[in-house]
Amino acid sequence: MEQRLSPGVTPASRWHAGRVLSLLAIALGLLAAFALLSGPYPLTPRDYLDAFGGQAPPRVESVIWQIRLPRIVAALMVGGALAAAGAAYQMLFRNPLVSPDILGVSAGAGLGAVTGIYLSLPVAAIQGMAFAGGIAAVTAVVLIAKSVERGDPTLVLVLSGVVLGALAGAATSLLKVLADPYDQLPAITFWLLGSLAAITPEDVLPVLPGVFLGLMPLFLLRWRVNLLTLGDEEALALGVNAPRLRLVIIVAATLVTAAVVAIAGVVGWVGLVVPHIARMLVGPSFGIVLPVSVLLGAGYLLLVDTLARTLTGAEIPLGILTAVIGAPFFIWLLARGRRGWS
Repeated sequence: MEQRLSPGVTPASRWHAGRVLSLLAIALGLLAAFALLSGPYPLTPRDYLDAFGGQAPPRVESVIWQIRLPRIVAALMVGGALAAAGAAYQMLFRNPLVSPDILGVSAGAGLGAVTGIYLSLPVAAIQGMAFAGGIAAVTAVVLIAKSVERGDPTLVLVLSGVVLGALAGAATSLLKVLADPYDQLPAITFWLLGSLAAITPEDVLPVLPGVFLGLMPLFLLRWRVNLLTLGDEEALALGVNAPRLRLVIIVAATLVTAAVVAIAGVVGWVGLVVPHIARMLVGPSFGIVLPVSVLLGAGYLLLVDTLARTLTGAEIPLGILTAVIGAPFFIWLLARGRRGWS
């Protein structure tokens, strides 16, 4: 029976992964219940029952349907998507220090959104430009990497992403200098720090197809991705076209990253920290790490967002809290080195 399983996966490890997934699903449900009841406007379970029955006061219904539920759904979606993208990139490059920022996706999406804010475009147009900027960034990185014939292809791809991310960051800084300091600059700064404070149902619904289309191939191909660890020739002998599979994974991970960055802003560290915790819980197999990362990422960002809106009277940007948690973890990763990836 073990021979039918993916490399590094045994029936015992699958049983352990199933138990971890069950515990994470229960924890996520409890965390969602806590988030539903927490906030500046206190709500009770009775308020939600009345809202679902159409008997709640208008103000309570507005808080539930227009503010709290959309924000919780967005936090779950953004956290799960970023964690899935991070797990995919780290598996692809076999490096636990890789995150969705590696191909310049976040920087490109940030530049697109900042351009929209600078041009005083409506919110929907700003989100569209952020999405287009993320896709354009990774497209440019792939084209640059293909044009360079020398060197390791993976290293060239990573370096291209770093360079393009630096260029996008410079262009973003230039727009911040040129922006109106009383109107546009605060909006740009707040967006770049990441926030779900202004999320509405109209913001969440257009993003769902992009997230779904990106996550679907990751889940459908998650067991094949394990074969990439065997090398291109061995993978081809088992019926897997390694270069084509890598391209599909890059496009899918980029799609989900660009989609959620378009509504949440630049939320760092999720794609770096969460997949590594998932591997510590269930091992290195991508087929198991991916669903665990999605649940962990969804719960992690939901917890961070709940703290962001309840710790103080003012809203704390998500990027600040995720950096406070992620930076020490990154230092710990550097101290451990690349053990377990060789």
